[in-house]
Amino acid sequence: MSTWVVVLIVVAVIGLIIWGVVSMVHVLQEYERGVVFRLGRVRSRAKGPGLIILLPFGVDRMRKVTLQTVAMNVPPQDVITKDNITMRVDAVIYAKVVEPVPAVVRVQNYLFAVSQAAQTNLRAMLGKYDLDTLLAERETINRELHGIIAHRTHDWGVEVLGVEIKDVDLPDELRRAMAREAEADRDARALMISADAERRASRLLADAAAIISQNPQAMQLRFLQTITEVATEQNSTLVMPIPVELLSLFGRISDPGNGRPAGPPAVPPPASGSPAAPEDGPPPEQGNGRPG
Repeated sequence: MSTWVVVLIVVAVIGLIIWGVVSMVHVLQEYERGVVFRLGRVRSRAKGPGLIILLPFGVDRMRKVTLQTVAMNVPPQDVITKDNITMRVDAVIYAKVVEPVPAVVRVQNYLFAVSQAAQTNLRAMLGKYDLDTLLAERETINRELHGIIAHRTHDWGVEVLGVEIKDVDLPDELRRAMAREAEADRDARALMISADAERRASRLLADAAAIISQNPQAMQLRFLQTITEVATEQNSTLVMPIPVELLSLFGRISDPGNGRPAGPPAVPPPASGSPAAPEDGPPPEQGNGRPG
């Protein structure tokens, strides 16, 4: 055998040994785990993190799995609500792998499987609610949807941390109708508040009128105060064609004591020296003029 052939064989053997040693050494990050298959059979526990040693020449094969939380966007889904309203709804799912071996062995692509489970359950779940419930109780729907998807993905070694409905796309006609309804509701509340304020103000005015009617001079003072306020706010001359003294007349008219008619004049009692007035009764008998 030639010397060159021996040298080539030795170099090839050394190269294979070096390649085998290098392929045995692997480094996994803190958020990574390695699922090892030895001759096609999965090892019971995942390896990592840090430095791990595998058998070379294809005896051990490793598949890396990340333990980081993954945010997956659910594509917009056409949903028909309980009250027959069509809308497009999309959501976001937060999930992570907690058991690497089932996530690799029991499902081909766990991220794709979680996304498909979220899409189907999203359509089925939202179809049980009407539009008002869907818009008002979104947190309750998120919790219920999270429970259903988490139960489905538990056997895959994937934990769903949360499901949130991100956007609800309503038809333009429905948006305009809801805007008109909200505007009418606000107008009705404004009218109710205004009517309640008018009712309270009328009660206060009635109380003030009752107090002023008991003190007629307060009307004149209130009139003078109003003139002062008008002259302060409006820089102009105020001419009153009605004399202020008429307010006292209104005060006397409003006084219940002045509104009664005057009674008949009192008859003075007769004096002690004057003859008493004849009492009422039949007239005395008249004589015939002859002495008796």
